[in-house]
Amino acid sequence: MTTKTRKKPKVPVNIGPQIEESQGQRAHAEKILQRHETALSRRSNWESLWQDCYDYALPQRGDFAGSFIPGSPRGKKIYDATALDAADQLAASLLGQLTPTWSQWFGLKPGPDLSPQQAAALAPALEQASRTIQAHFDRSNFAVEIHQCYLDLVVGGTGSLYFEEATPGGFSAFKFTAAPLAQIVLEEGEDGLLDGAHRILSLTLEQIMSRYAQPEIPAQAARQAARDPQTRFKVLESILPEGFAHSYTALLLENGPPHILQTGTFAQSPVIAFRWAKSPGEIYGRSPVMKALPDIKTANKVVELILKNASIAVTGIWQADDDGVLNPANIELLPGVIIPKAIGSKGLQPLEMPGRFDVSQLVLDSLQSRIRHALMADKLAPVASPRMTATEVLERSAEVSLLLGATYGRLQSELLTPLIKRAFAILRRRGEVPDIALDGRLVAVDYRSPLARAQGQRNVQTTLSWITSVLAMGPQAMQAIDLPAAARYLGESLAVPHDLILHQSEE
Repeated sequence: MTTKTRKKPKVPVNIGPQIEESQGQRAHAEKILQRHETALSRRSNWESLWQDCYDYALPQRGDFAGSFIPGSPRGKKIYDATALDAADQLAASLLGQLTPTWSQWFGLKPGPDLSPQQAAALAPALEQASRTIQAHFDRSNFAVEIHQCYLDLVVGGTGSLYFEEATPGGFSAFKFTAAPLAQIVLEEGEDGLLDGAHRILSLTLEQIMSRYAQPEIPAQAARQAARDPQTRFKVLESILPEGFAHSYTALLLENGPPHILQTGTFAQSPVIAFRWAKSPGEIYGRSPVMKALPDIKTANKVVELILKNASIAVTGIWQADDDGVLNPANIELLPGVIIPKAIGSKGLQPLEMPGRFDVSQLVLDSLQSRIRHALMADKLAPVASPRMTATEVLERSAEVSLLLGATYGRLQSELLTPLIKRAFAILRRRGEVPDIALDGRLVAVDYRSPLARAQGQRNVQTTLSWITSVLAMGPQAMQAIDLPAAARYLGESLAVPHDLILHQSEE
């Protein structure tokens, strides 16, 4: 019986007889590589701080030393899990407050430059466009990847999301990838936004050929991949601002000088980087875990000492006379064991510990409370009571908006607005949304997330209180109220879809 050996499928590789790059291409590749090394050297000052934060709050994602092995245990140094639980809870709360899954957390509305008649005519089309964009978000992997970005945001202070266009004909037009903080190198533009990004990828030759549309591969790399198809090559992807657009360059970094795999231009940057808080003169953000890191380390050490003290309390410390009969090395403290001793000697006796007042639990409770407060676990936690009055709901929403007010403003400008603009640009190119510029003048973004609605609750309550007081004054005072205009204002404040509001030209 003969067996046939199946040949490995060959990956089509485009190898020129002599891949000769022009002097301009070599200069461009060297410039990109030098710019990446400069940005990497600036980032190196943060790596030790990031590693501490990830070790105690998110150990499964921290890999700044390059020694991460998938599946390996990463929590050997953790004795207190308060920070892990609070960080995960804060990330989940951000997901529910900013970009809730399967919910319309944004919309499109007519801009201020349009007349009332133009706004009324355009509102239904914009509302339908916002539903189309939301449907693509819901069908994509957005919820999975943005949650990973929120974890990086809470622990490391900076999150990065790659927003790429999916292959035409797919279930969704969007494809997202959460870039770990250990892999991304960022640059800050003149406007204070993070508009430059570098990322090192480890790809096989087959993945390179698929990702970069059959690029030319150096002969040495092709021969190496032919010997072992699973060989991985380092590829540097750089997306840098260039005027009103962003240039894209992919470089193969191994097997000689850097080799250009692909270049291109994006109207909107596919890399969306955002920060929790920013200190003057710094590119990367500061996280709430950084603020609570001293308490996190102290609580972890306190629990470690408590466990050591508990082991001593359970097993005890024993003493015995060295009488030549009792051998401490052969003693086993087990039930029913007979321990020999010399006649007249005291034998084996427990060592009495000095009396003391144990304050370790009091210290630990205080530390854990401060950690939960720093990570807002005590403010954003689920409602403990099944019944809450309307006033309690409003006060809770107002407190959340106050806590996340500054952070929400930064996330709105660095995350939500670029995210929606990038999605609108992709679908406009595909012809699924109207061909109108999303510039804030003709078409504006209407934020409808729970946190955005919470910020408008105060204005709604003030308006309703004024209307109620005026109506109580009598029929003559009612003439001072423009009820249709008040109804439209309440609808806009509560993020009601604009196609449900009757505009003045339609009345």
